[in-house]
Amino acid sequence: MTSIQDRGTELRRLHDAPELLQVINVWDAISARTVADLPDTRALATASHSIAATLGYEDGENIPLDLMLDMIGRIVATTDLPVSADLESGYGDAGETIRRAIGVGAVGANLEDRMRPFEEAVGAVRAAVRAAESEGVPFALNARTDVYLRDSLPTDEEKAEEAIRRGRAFLDEGATCVFVPGKLDEHTVERLVGGLGARRLSVIAVPGSLTPARLQELGVARVSYGPWTQRVALTALRETALELYAGGALPLGTQPLN
Repeated sequence: MTSIQDRGTELRRLHDAPELLQVINVWDAISARTVADLPDTRALATASHSIAATLGYEDGENIPLDLMLDMIGRIVATTDLPVSADLESGYGDAGETIRRAIGVGAVGANLEDRMRPFEEAVGAVRAAVRAAESEGVPFALNARTDVYLRDSLPTDEEKAEEAIRRGRAFLDEGATCVFVPGKLDEHTVERLVGGLGARRLSVIAVPGSLTPARLQELGVARVSYGPWTQRVALTALRETALELYAGGALPLGTQPLN
């Protein structure tokens, strides 16, 4: 396996490159191996929601951190590609959680602000960046603000202004990019890129989102898919089970990927 320093350097390069970085979210070793084997895959990202669901927990840091880190380590062990870990809001200690994630081989992370008070959110990003620096590992921190996921602000313009205010502060503390999840329209993406800078915005794609090609044209750095990749897999499983119960057969073309 390539060194963790090399993987960290590559993940940082992928965020800075002119091409949009697409990361297909995975949740266990076999999903990681399946995606990592594709020629277009340049990095992997874990999905905390999907890992929690795999192990029987609700999303939102209900899964014990030890279990989350164990699965992240298993995912890292499947590939030489860099892996970014979804660490939710840091499990109460962003710096220590980042250190532990690096310890299992992660070279990047999502860190949510959950719309906590501004200084508290900025402080968590500062702690995460310093923890990675203290470990001597190049690290891509995808600092997330949940402005568009919570109803704390009444208008789209106020939401954009707050996302930009928080995002700029996160970037000033050393975050690699700013993750603004939500179903964002083209105007909103343009507004956020204008406020944060080209190649500094990270988004999630959901059904009906802008295409990767358009996101690249707009100057977005990274797109991920969160729990939706697992939902696609589970939808296929459910539909297959219904077909079998109805007297049908396994789908033709099913590949032995496990």
